[in-house]
Amino acid sequence: MTTSQLLLNGIAVFLTFCIFSFLYKDNPFYKFAERLVAGVATGYWTVLLFHTNFRDKVWDTIVINHQFIYIIPALLGIAMWTRFSKNYSWISRYSIAFYIGISSGAGIPLIFYAGIFKQLQGTISTPLAFSWAGLNAFLIIVAVLAALVYFFFSAAHKGTMGTVSRIGIYVVMIGFGAGFGLTVMGRVALLVQRIIFLKGYAIALFGG
Repeated sequence: MTTSQLLLNGIAVFLTFCIFSFLYKDNPFYKFAERLVAGVATGYWTVLLFHTNFRDKVWDTIVINHQFIYIIPALLGIAMWTRFSKNYSWISRYSIAFYIGISSGAGIPLIFYAGIFKQLQGTISTPLAFSWAGLNAFLIIVAVLAALVYFFFSAAHKGTMGTVSRIGIYVVMIGFGAGFGLTVMGRVALLVQRIIFLKGYAIALFGG
């Protein structure tokens, strides 16, 4: 490992320990690393959005390709910055209204397609049969219906309705537990990778 690599990795190690210091208590080292990450991320995304969005989709489109219709969305984007002015912040409401309207029109069909139609297709795509795949498909259908019954509040959860809704509670709890477990394992994997990085730096620095 070269000297420059050792220096850069040493900075990474120092910032790693600054973040880990929060496990003891909130301190200036953690605040420094936290603000550094926020500042670097903001600067990085600002430059990235300038080169991948503003220059290609606004500047080149209007100035070079002479598609002046794009002046309208450019002005709406500039109007968003009036949010920082007390006297002219009302102008940004027009941009926000356009943004919410267009996002809703484009997003609602996608949400219905991905969140409802594709979910229904995935629920009933496997045919019921006397096999492990058929049993799995049957359990999925029962679990989905039970969860839907649990969230059906137009009728009292008594008798058969109450029994099915209780099964729905277990289904929801299993789903939340699986999601939480996946999140925890993902964070543990990040921690393991960071420990491996620290171990590799120590070996490169002191030998092993």
